[in-house]
Amino acid sequence: MVATNPGADKVAAAVSRVGISARQAVLLQGERAAPLRPWRRRGQNGRMSTTVSPDEVQMSAIRAQGAGGQNVNKVSSAVHLRFDVRASSLPEPVKQRLLALNDQRLTDEGVVVIKAQQFRSQDMNRADALARLQALVDSVATTPRVRRPTKPTRASTRRRLEGKSVRSATKALRGKPHAD
Repeated sequence: MVATNPGADKVAAAVSRVGISARQAVLLQGERAAPLRPWRRRGQNGRMSTTVSPDEVQMSAIRAQGAGGQNVNKVSSAVHLRFDVRASSLPEPVKQRLLALNDQRLTDEGVVVIKAQQFRSQDMNRADALARLQALVDSVATTPRVRRPTKPTRASTRRRLEGKSVRSATKALRGKPHAD
């Protein structure tokens, strides 16, 4: 008799269906795991995990700026990343929040432009640019909480007014004495 592990079957199904790594699938196989959808998996803190597809990103190699001797003049190791937000497959609310950002990396046409030149190798700069783009998308993936204005309690209002009267009395004593 061959013992089958239902957890392993679940992991294999998740890996083939969504295209995630086996380690991520093991983390998601808990009893309360949400249905696996590539752009709607719940990440940490209840955020929607919105992954940017590398197919939607345009990258071009350019020469890096700054000092570096002969190598910097010969090798195009910096990476220019362009990501069109409007044409992407991100969920619509995430697109709207991303376009509403007041960020200098976002053009008027809705294209995110990231320049990565921190590393000497082009592959590391490419990975750095993709990570920075993903961090930008993750920053707007959370729905902002709606502020519900609250009324101050009666006790806090009383304490505030008592503090004001004490401060007022202290300042009144600083003046010149009255001539009676």
